[in-house]
Amino acid sequence: MSAIESVLVENRVFPPSEAIVKAARISGMPAYEALCKEAEQDFEGFWARLARENVVWNKPFTKTLDESKAPFYKWFEDGELNASANCLDKHIGTPTENKTAIVFESDDGTVTRISYKELLAKVSRFANALKAQGIKKGDRVLVYMPMGVEGVVAMQACARIGATHSVVFGGFSAKSVQERIIDAGAVAVITANFQMRGGKELGLKSIIDEALAMGGCDTLKSVLVYMRTATPCNMVAGRDKTFDEALAGQSDECKPEPVGAEHPLFILYTSGSTGKPKGVQHSTGGYLLWAKLTMDWTFDIRPEDLFWCTADIGWITGHTYVCYGPLAAGATQLIFEGIPTFPHAGRFWQMIEKHKVSIFYTAPTAIRSLIKAAETDEKVHPKNWDLSSLRILGTVGEPINPEAWMWYHRNVGGERCPIVDTFWQTETGGHVITPLPGATPTVPGSCTLPLPGIMAAIVDEAGKDIPNGSGGMLVIKRPWPSMIRTIWGDPERFKKSYFPEEMGGKLYLAGDGAVRNADNAYFRITGRIDDVLNVSGHRLGTMEIESALVSKTDLVAEAAVVGRPDDLTGEAVCAFVVLKRSRPTGEEAKQIANELRNWVAKEIGPIAKPKDIRFGDNLPKTRSGKIMRRLLRSIAKGEAITQDITTLENPAILEQLAEKL
Repeated sequence: MSAIESVLVENRVFPPSEAIVKAARISGMPAYEALCKEAEQDFEGFWARLARENVVWNKPFTKTLDESKAPFYKWFEDGELNASANCLDKHIGTPTENKTAIVFESDDGTVTRISYKELLAKVSRFANALKAQGIKKGDRVLVYMPMGVEGVVAMQACARIGATHSVVFGGFSAKSVQERIIDAGAVAVITANFQMRGGKELGLKSIIDEALAMGGCDTLKSVLVYMRTATPCNMVAGRDKTFDEALAGQSDECKPEPVGAEHPLFILYTSGSTGKPKGVQHSTGGYLLWAKLTMDWTFDIRPEDLFWCTADIGWITGHTYVCYGPLAAGATQLIFEGIPTFPHAGRFWQMIEKHKVSIFYTAPTAIRSLIKAAETDEKVHPKNWDLSSLRILGTVGEPINPEAWMWYHRNVGGERCPIVDTFWQTETGGHVITPLPGATPTVPGSCTLPLPGIMAAIVDEAGKDIPNGSGGMLVIKRPWPSMIRTIWGDPERFKKSYFPEEMGGKLYLAGDGAVRNADNAYFRITGRIDDVLNVSGHRLGTMEIESALVSKTDLVAEAAVVGRPDDLTGEAVCAFVVLKRSRPTGEEAKQIANELRNWVAKEIGPIAKPKDIRFGDNLPKTRSGKIMRRLLRSIAKGEAITQDITTLENPAILEQLAEKL
């Protein structure tokens, strides 16, 4: 693992045009290099300057960085602020107060616009409603909402009163919700009766009811329900209230609660390589600074822009580039409730034309599915819509393959829009390696260079630097303000996962392999180095999926899950299953495979459903009982087995597992 072989060679380079360079906030490579030099020469001074210039402080900080308890770093610790005030109140009394904050397009195409002033009033009323439920500073609130203005209002209202929110993606199952309520000790849930996706009503409140019925959610006192549709849902007297009931009589003024810079703004659960999800804890001050700065730097945001990030608020991208970053930057953003293929696969392009979107930020998975749609049906090709309003394109969630990058560049960007291929994670809080639109020459498939102040490097297992041109493990050598602070309730797991002792305990281990180009030192991410899959930009722990399969105790004896490359989703889930009965074949095998897919969807969520399921009498194991996952990865990819199998207890099993259903 000390060196990962790099087989991709990409020589195409696309420098930004002179006009783009001239107009950009960070204009040309010398401006980027000057910021990097400032950070290198006076690291704390660099971050202190940016924090004073970009954040409104109730109480100014006097200490920038405390490294005394590394890796539990603290930034701007004695400063006080409020995240909601930095997104809303600071615009009041400026021309931005009457500017549109959010343009919301619902699943059926209905459009709603809301100004900064109106959004502040909504957030304040909801914050007062939360206080009326007894929710206070330091409490945790679980948010399980559809995409829309109300989801952002719920998050901002929590931040306004100093409550820590934990947003759960609306596709997760009742069991996943229950685990997160228990782990966070949530006192309330904010949800909706239904969400609308692709013309269908999908229940959310029913999943919350199922989660609470499982027991163990002893901290929970109240459930607030947004009636997204007219269809009634179950309401429990004394516990559940509709938004209308909760908001009745509440004032639209609520003073923001100042909190310390290190106060937990949110917990966001991400899959780990063990069965238990990890509650990534983010601070208020450092996180907010980076959300605002990356809007300025990576997206070069301007007052006249219409910014559209297609991510759900249930993921970190929706936190940083829907709920906090655009509002902190005073931008106008588009929020979309639906899916890119309803009522047709040209919906995204139609919306860009309709709303005159200038910055479009989406996932490679969405791009690949729309390429496929455009190739099979010319009517949904981007060329059928006027995309001339676009100025900057972005990708997020996983590395984008060069050919998808080129299609995006030609067919969506008209060969004139810089593409910011952003590398970052739930744990980093915002972009860490990305091109800057007015500075960085781009290369398809490369996230290019670290942002100023991010000391990224590639090392071997001992934490020693690897020369450019060779692959290794991606690390960040110095702390930065928006980094993960801890894993909620599990500081030891935080240290072990991200600051391993074998690397000296001070390097942040991203968990991705990477290689730097020998010519220009550009970074290219080569994939995960642990057992976490990246399916459609969603990180899923293999252990979690295995645990779900094995929990079907009437049927499954053992399971192992690996990833394989997939043209559409980036990685696909491939499960190898041993049943508690004889190995099935033919139609029976297909029937059982479908039963197991549905089971995983119920236990974790539809995104975790295995694309491939193979059955065997056993799994390939060493004589000591360890499953040889490297062999399973080769089988999943359809590769010939070239590895040494002399340590295998049961070599004949490999032929069985190679059989596709």
